[in-house]
Amino acid sequence: MFFQHVYDKSLAQGSYVIGCQKTGEAIVIDAQRDIDVYLDIAKQNNLRITHIAETHIHADFLCGSRELAAVTKSTVYLSDEGGEDWQYQFPHHGLKEGDIIQVGNLTFQVIHTPGHTPESISFLLTDNPATDKPFMVFTGDFVFVGDIGRPDLLEKAAGLIGTKEVGAKQMFQSLKKFAALPEYVQVWSAHGAGSACGKALGAVHSSTVGYEKIRNWAFQYGEDENGFTKYLLVDQPEAPKYFAMMKHLNKVDRPLLIEVPKHPKLTKEQFISAYEKGIKVIDTRNKEDFAKGFIPGSLNIQGNNSFSTWCGWMLNYQEQFILVAQDNQMEELTRKLMRIGLDNIYGYISDVSHLGIELQMADVISLEEFKAIIGQENRQIIDVRGASEYEAGHLEGAENIFVGTLQDNLDKVSKDRQIVIHCQAGDRSALAYSILAKNEFNNVKNFSGGMKEWLTENGKTIGCKEASCIKA
Repeated sequence: MFFQHVYDKSLAQGSYVIGCQKTGEAIVIDAQRDIDVYLDIAKQNNLRITHIAETHIHADFLCGSRELAAVTKSTVYLSDEGGEDWQYQFPHHGLKEGDIIQVGNLTFQVIHTPGHTPESISFLLTDNPATDKPFMVFTGDFVFVGDIGRPDLLEKAAGLIGTKEVGAKQMFQSLKKFAALPEYVQVWSAHGAGSACGKALGAVHSSTVGYEKIRNWAFQYGEDENGFTKYLLVDQPEAPKYFAMMKHLNKVDRPLLIEVPKHPKLTKEQFISAYEKGIKVIDTRNKEDFAKGFIPGSLNIQGNNSFSTWCGWMLNYQEQFILVAQDNQMEELTRKLMRIGLDNIYGYISDVSHLGIELQMADVISLEEFKAIIGQENRQIIDVRGASEYEAGHLEGAENIFVGTLQDNLDKVSKDRQIVIHCQAGDRSALAYSILAKNEFNNVKNFSGGMKEWLTENGKTIGCKEASCIKA
């Protein structure tokens, strides 16, 4: 048997290539949209991709199953569980509980595991030449290492009110199926630490059924379904805006993108023309370089592992946009964007200093300057971290406006007072600063050190609200 885990750090998303080395057949599970990685793996290992499968209708990335099927002429195997509202709307081979996918000498048994979504399925793998006992289970967003899939995404991201309680009830029952599997079975999920599909995902990519029964919080409630549901639904991270679009695009027929596109580097004249027409500018430089001089109206979304997620918060799927990035960054950034379907890149520039545009500078302040402002009147301190981070511990008097929803909550930001923003370590506050600058908030300071610097100062919790202090 051949096995390879493909992991996208930018979305903490895992996909799998599993092959029968005797027959040369292979299956890909939960493929990312830039499919050349799977074609290369198959070629290098003398395999043919003959089967393609998904565990559920994904919300956090645009699945590449159809792109891969178009190139390889393979059959796509998808869930037909979950009821009428959860059926894929394009040709596929439908799967139900107990169905079998045969890939050479490998057997994949379908287990219907609703909870995260109604149609969710898992694949239980048996390597028949070796043994008739199951070997691995591919759980998608059902069971993670240390966590389970959240059932509230349909409500928070797709607006389907009342589904989270139903999902929690389904999840409680599905976990009993998981717990009944042999304890030695390896667990491989669709996500790792950093994904918004859960709140406590582990950094290790694989586990076993037995170990998860010992360490995963979800198996510690016995028959206490109410306690389980309460813990499952509390303190889940904010669901990025783009999740609703992913749910839609992964379900319906859509245009395919079978190669990584190349985008033009704009001349000064081309950029100015587009900029004057109002095309949005995303500056991918690090926050320090951005602060020293940025194009008015541009947003600072750094080209790191969180790049695609924040672009998904800030961009819609109809508008074009321009990137500020170096030549050698463009392929990687394009891949990250295409993985969530953001294909409308108008072009890019690498240098902001030779455009003939007067650049703005960010007002970044030190810890000492921040301390001085805290004691002043007529100031507003805004913590742009997530709600659960804020509730776990925040500075007394600080208001919480999550950066992902800041654009929709500008009415909560005063133009008459001194504004000071901060997050945990400066990345999100840099984005928040650019959002406020774009919307003509001119009296803003960014305490870039954030809670990390505040709390490491002599190990103190100075100024924290006592009931919710983060103990350094």
